[in-house]
Amino acid sequence: MIAIELIQGDITKLSVDAIVNAANSSLMGGGGVDGAIHRAAGPELLAECRAIAEARGSCACPPGEAVITGAGRLPCKRVIHTVGPVWYGGGQGEADRLAACYRNSLLLAEKEGLSSIAFPNISTGVYGYPKAQAAELALSSVKQTLPETPGIKKVIFVCFDQENYALYMRLKGDAYE
Repeated sequence: MIAIELIQGDITKLSVDAIVNAANSSLMGGGGVDGAIHRAAGPELLAECRAIAEARGSCACPPGEAVITGAGRLPCKRVIHTVGPVWYGGGQGEADRLAACYRNSLLLAEKEGLSSIAFPNISTGVYGYPKAQAAELALSSVKQTLPETPGIKKVIFVCFDQENYALYMRLKGDAYE
């Protein structure tokens, strides 16, 4: 049985196998959850991200893809970095790229032998993805991917703000009944 949890709080405080970072394509840190994760993890995380960026070039992680690093000073074991799409109105493949963020993060966690993963609200901050649409897509993408990831035993959706938390609470029952 897979446990699906929803919490409102700070993803950097969770002791899970992996937290997902809503990163930018350079992996060099930024604002929002990305900046919070980098600050909490310390210089080790930035060093690992820099090495990935040097190996992959200026777009170290394209939208929808995921890479994994250690966690530095965070209480989790690993950080999965995924780049969500910028919202341009919905007609430029944003939904497919956002769904790929959740799918590829779960598949990478499975490949690495991790059993618990925590997701933030990807793309709903400065990238402008409408929160209600993003929440629906997050829940449906995870639900569709879980049969392919039997090693994943716990998924936590971590909402930083009350608005996202309320959206997920409303949708979660429908998605997992």
